Amino acid sequence: MNTKSVEPTGEAKVEQFDAIISRAAERKGGEEALASLVYQPLPTSDIAAITNDRVLAQMTKSVFQSGFVWRVVEAKWPDFEEHFFNFDISKILMMPDEMVERKATDPKIIRNLKKVTTIRDNALLISDIEREHGPIGEFIAKWPESDIIGLCDLFKRRGSRLGGFTAYNVLRALGKDTFRLSSDVEAYMRARGVITGGLQSKTSLKAIQNQFNEWHKQCGLSLTEMSMILAYSVGDNRVGFSQ
Repeated sequence: MNTKSVEPTGEAKVEQFDAIISRAAERKGGEEALASLVYQPLPTSDIAAITNDRVLAQMTKSVFQSGFVWRVVEAKWPDFEEHFFNFDISKILMMPDEMVERKATDPKIIRNLKKVTTIRDNALLISDIEREHGPIGEFIAKWPESDIIGLCDLFKRRGSRLGGFTAYNVLRALGKDTFRLSSDVEAYMRARGVITGGLQSKTSLKAIQNQFNEWHKQCGLSLTEMSMILAYSVGDNRVGFSQ
């Protein structure tokens, strides 16, 4: 079976989200089984309490996981924490170029100078945001879920290597309510005519955000829940298959 198939075929129209939930439940063995696979974003108060070192740590982890084997990054992560001062922003910003280059050659971490350089760059991003808006955790927590694409665009423009799916992965990992642009989500959006151009174009991203906003009005579910349920409702996401 083509993993990108989205039923029904024919002249496709965007469905009410209840229909998507029903199809996802059928694929995953019932409503209880589906519910066990879907999780909630963190409460706003928990996100507001996240410190800048943990935001930088997650940005770094997501940058290194992009295009790489995630389990290797996880295995080496304790060494990343040790080598980069537990991602203490003030210490990271004081690192001279020579120190950055030296750390990028250490076999205990993943040796990639361009990605290691993003640690200092993104520390500066966080420092700038905190100077302009206050604590980074509160800044992320207060950002409206109806414009997640705007927050991701800010990280992409002002940060380093936070474009593509990376900023969305950072926010999801931090517990911020965020949809993810998985291949299954993209497949649905294309099959139903929500998007026709490139996935990362401003037009496509705005159309996807608007569609999730409309579904939220219908069902009241979070972006996180809707994104996961939508992915489970298409392609080969039946019992026995994973997302």
